[in-house]
Amino acid sequence: MSDPPAEPSPLDAVAGRLLALHPKRIDLSLGRIERLLAALDHPERRLPPLIHVAGTNGKGSTIAFARAILEAAGKSVHVYTSPHLVRPHERFRIGGNLVNDADLVDALRECEAKNNGAPITVFEMETAAAFLLFAHHPADVLLLEVGLGGRLDATNVVERPLASVITRVSIDHRDFLGDTIEQIAAEKAGILKPGVPAVISSQAREALAVIERQAARVRAPLAIAGETWTATEERGRLVYQDGDGLLDLPAPRLYGRHQFENAGAAIAALRAGGLKLPAAAFEAGMIRADWPARMQRLGNGRLVTLLPPESELWLDGGHNADGGRAIAAALADLEERVSRPLVLIVGMLSSKDSAGFLKNFSGLARRVIAVPIHQDKTVPAAALADIARDAGLPALARDDLESALDTAGKLDLQPAPRILITGSLYLAGEVLAANGTPPQ
Repeated sequence: MSDPPAEPSPLDAVAGRLLALHPKRIDLSLGRIERLLAALDHPERRLPPLIHVAGTNGKGSTIAFARAILEAAGKSVHVYTSPHLVRPHERFRIGGNLVNDADLVDALRECEAKNNGAPITVFEMETAAAFLLFAHHPADVLLLEVGLGGRLDATNVVERPLASVITRVSIDHRDFLGDTIEQIAAEKAGILKPGVPAVISSQAREALAVIERQAARVRAPLAIAGETWTATEERGRLVYQDGDGLLDLPAPRLYGRHQFENAGAAIAALRAGGLKLPAAAFEAGMIRADWPARMQRLGNGRLVTLLPPESELWLDGGHNADGGRAIAAALADLEERVSRPLVLIVGMLSSKDSAGFLKNFSGLARRVIAVPIHQDKTVPAAALADIARDAGLPALARDDLESALDTAGKLDLQPAPRILITGSLYLAGEVLAANGTPPQ
């Protein structure tokens, strides 16, 4: 006789009810969340001073650097990011700690009760719950990441941040944001607020022109990478400079040359927001910053034990063409330091530009091993392997991560390979869960 099915946890139970409130996972609009926040007595008006971050790539890393700097200065910091990798709790950080089950369930239930069955997306409910949690717990700063786009994102109900940030804009989420870099930049620029300083990372010329026009409309002062601030690598260190002076800092802990500019954007935002922090905090922040699944070296865990001991296992959730370029550059730098044959284990969603992502690794990877992701829109492994071959990459398909790792470990490569699992944040979450190393 089989055991009865386990009762869902309180969090799973409320999440299941919320999923039934709207037929779409994503439906960009401000009307529903504004209605709910009004019913909740406007927690978004009782938040700590905040920095609002939009962009295609680099949002989470920029927030990770800002958080590390602020905490090194002794500040209490709330953080709201998305998506989560393993557990929803990762998205809600209260004063330095991930939210506990009871507090998250209570906040979601309160939002559910006030919503009273009206149509609303899960992300909008979660954002309202985050605002409730942050309003109930004092902090010095809130770091608030846009979920998707900016103009119609549920986080864009905040009225006057300390600073707005737009990290690098590139083509992604075409179904929701548009087919051109100009259309996507316009959505991102929708977070700019009248009189609020805006920090802008390096952009394609077309994207920057759109952002500058919107900033002029709302009279938001701009601090643009390469113009009013710079963050460069010099002799293995990060040299940051703006109108307030120069900082000579350790290299960022997060690996890859693209992280120098993400760190710079964080510094620029903290300075533009009027936060007076000691130089020692910026130094400590560079070496303490942590953001899982961004060129993350997995040094221990169950999946690591499946490989020959001399192998390296890396993880990155990059999933668009621009992200692929950054990952490929980081891998090229690793190859220059310590040469190893590179094997990619890749899983991607059909909504992403798989060919545009994979072509970055032509001439760099010895082999691509395609795997499925446990999501409805996964690209079948055999089809993804065909896409990799069309991009000039030797490729094969496997049914799951473990068989892919087993294959990678048995390839006739000398020395032992450097293996990178990449292509999707959903896949990255599966890796961290299977490895027993979820974000803390």
